[in-house]
Amino acid sequence: MCGMSQPPHHRTPAPPVPARPDASMSLLTHVMDHSLDEGYAQAAARREADGTAGLPRTLKAKLGLAAGLVLAAMVVTLGAAEARVAAPTLAKERQELIDRVERADDRAHALEGDIDRLRTDVAARQRAALKQHGGGEGELVSLLSGATEVRGPGVKLVVDDAKGSSAAGGGPRESAGFSDTGRLRDRDMQKIVNGLWQAGAEAVSINGQRLTELSAIRAAGDAILVDNRPLVPPYEVLAVGDKKRLGPAFQDSADGQYLHVLQESYGIRYTLTPQDEVRVPAASSLTVRTATPAEQQKGAS
Repeated sequence: MCGMSQPPHHRTPAPPVPARPDASMSLLTHVMDHSLDEGYAQAAARREADGTAGLPRTLKAKLGLAAGLVLAAMVVTLGAAEARVAAPTLAKERQELIDRVERADDRAHALEGDIDRLRTDVAARQRAALKQHGGGEGELVSLLSGATEVRGPGVKLVVDDAKGSSAAGGGPRESAGFSDTGRLRDRDMQKIVNGLWQAGAEAVSINGQRLTELSAIRAAGDAILVDNRPLVPPYEVLAVGDKKRLGPAFQDSADGQYLHVLQESYGIRYTLTPQDEVRVPAASSLTVRTATPAEQQKGAS
């Protein structure tokens, strides 16, 4: 019995554990099993420690909003209080500044009045000197210099731009130095005045500006200047002279024909009428080349 060998013992293998159907989707399984992030749990724990876990979220938001409104009200109230404190000071400084400006304006107006009075006095003295020291030709010198007003028969020439004229360029006159065909230019006015002088005018004015031998007619943009004073159309040209001869002589002259061409070709309007009496004012400013003090003249005599 002892010598007989026992047959080897064979274990029955355990049945294999069936694999989970979602074994190949471990990441998705982990997400499903742990749908709540750990951070949320930590935040909940902190709220429990602070004692605010039981408060509704809307209540906490209302408390925060109320605290913000209280802070804003405090800031506004403080700013209003500071503004009320500073308002009288600002009003006082503003009034002081207004008073200073008004005083400066009053001084400027007073100085302008003094300048006008001095200019009038100087012009009157110059006219008187021309009359007194002109010798035998004192009246002629006074007339040519524009020192005195002139009245007498003559002509009135009114010149105006063409209807609907503008400052836009173009047209046949552009090549001749003009930027518009329907507007009277300084060159046109120069020709008109020279034509009147040549026709026998003794004194000429344009829109109340007396012309002398030293007067200049120029342009600044679209404006015509007489002695640096701008004129606006219509231009009223007054000339003292023989009313029967002055008008026809001007119309027959080359400058009168030039004005007629402007009317026929470019629409420039003008009328020329004789006058029984025209008034040409004295020149607003005179240029005295030399002068001698009255004291020296007395001492020399």
